[in-house]
Amino acid sequence: MPKIKKTKIVATLGPATSKKEVIVDMIKAGVDVFRINFSHADYEDVKERVAIIREINAEMETNIAILGDLQGPKLRVGVMAEEVVVAPGDEITFVTGKPFEGNSERVYMNYAAFPKDVNPGERILLDDGKLMFEVISTNKKDKVRAKVIQGGPLKSKKGVNLPNTNISLPALTEKDVEDAIFAISLDVDWIALSFVRHSQDIIDLQNIIKEHGKHKIPIIAKIEKPEAVENIDKIVSYCDGLMVARGDLGVEVPAHEVPLIQKKLVLRAKKARIPVIIATQMMETMITSLTPTRAEVNDVANSVMDGADAVMLSGETSVGNYPVEVIEKMASILSSVENSELIIVPQEPPHIRTNRYITKSVCYHAAIMANEIKAKAISTLTNSGYTAFQISAWRPSSYILVFTSNRRILTQLNLLWGVKAFYYDKYVSTDETIEDVNVIACKKGFLEQGDMLISLAAMPIKDKGMVNTLRVTEIKTCNI
Repeated sequence: MPKIKKTKIVATLGPATSKKEVIVDMIKAGVDVFRINFSHADYEDVKERVAIIREINAEMETNIAILGDLQGPKLRVGVMAEEVVVAPGDEITFVTGKPFEGNSERVYMNYAAFPKDVNPGERILLDDGKLMFEVISTNKKDKVRAKVIQGGPLKSKKGVNLPNTNISLPALTEKDVEDAIFAISLDVDWIALSFVRHSQDIIDLQNIIKEHGKHKIPIIAKIEKPEAVENIDKIVSYCDGLMVARGDLGVEVPAHEVPLIQKKLVLRAKKARIPVIIATQMMETMITSLTPTRAEVNDVANSVMDGADAVMLSGETSVGNYPVEVIEKMASILSSVENSELIIVPQEPPHIRTNRYITKSVCYHAAIMANEIKAKAISTLTNSGYTAFQISAWRPSSYILVFTSNRRILTQLNLLWGVKAFYYDKYVSTDETIEDVNVIACKKGFLEQGDMLISLAAMPIKDKGMVNTLRVTEIKTCNI
């Protein structure tokens, strides 16, 4: 019987993970999704890595997914001419327009609308909140005067957060549109949108995908702004997954509020039956150390206990010294906690009678029944992947085996908790197809003689319609 972790691992590609051998070792260690961070992406490098991953998928018969992560409106200061250290009470002017080298009196800001957007009394945070300023005045054109509240070294090209400011910049910058079109041309499996604030941000990206893509590419909304937390219900109505991006979120809102926000966002995703990824600093010390801290181990474990579909590594795999070892360590944490009885999934049956109500209800009852009869697996035939999302959200203790003739969704589904997808295109009669699928599940080692199996299908099977049938089988023989 294969030992398969159900919580998925997303690993960021970078200089430390550019060779095929390293990528193969990471997959063997437990990676399910590779993230391309377009904040630091060279198009030729990206093309090469995507080709390597697809080559490995063909060679190893894996379905590793590719997630393109758009940078979003990243505000930064310019280059500093010299070492500048600011102290509380100091005053400094942020200047837009033509870039220049900054000093202790003036610093360049890359965001042209900055003077128009900010107001006196609002905070400016630099370098992940290490430096804090308060706006004294703005000429609404090109200069903002600010006072230092929390000092320290003011370094070149550091990121800027404006937690109290209503930014006029769209979530999709010109760079993001270019990057999105490039990602679509590569047929990536998922696209993540940074600094989402409103549902319109998602709609704008959906329109770009429709215009430039051959297929629908699902969108993950990265929640890292207070407005996104406030507008979460509308955002969830349009996106296909959430990412709790705790780095910028922990700067934009007080850090002590992030743990509860994380829990609320996971619950909201579960209610919407969409996957949720927990990201940022999960195993940060393993960038340079072979051993994570106890707090990091606890953080990864607690994210699983909260109900995350996936946990994400950033610098640990993109620039870290131990990209394979960090995956092994993370996979061992996931395997040790994900089957705990302490994890409670909100069990509220679907009650809104949409046109997919029957399918939702069948999936819900399949997950409940699988736990009751201790079924080893739930198998489902799907063309769109919808049933995989539904069953995964209920967190059954059984394997979730998905069979599809739609190659496009094989890799997409690899992000979902507990889902294992297989290519299957012999739709004959219901009985023959289900028998056939059972043989494959036995062959792959998911079922043994005497195991209980729940099979979901749409009848008539050739029509590939919505799931309307649940069947319970005891495996009489697994002789292949």
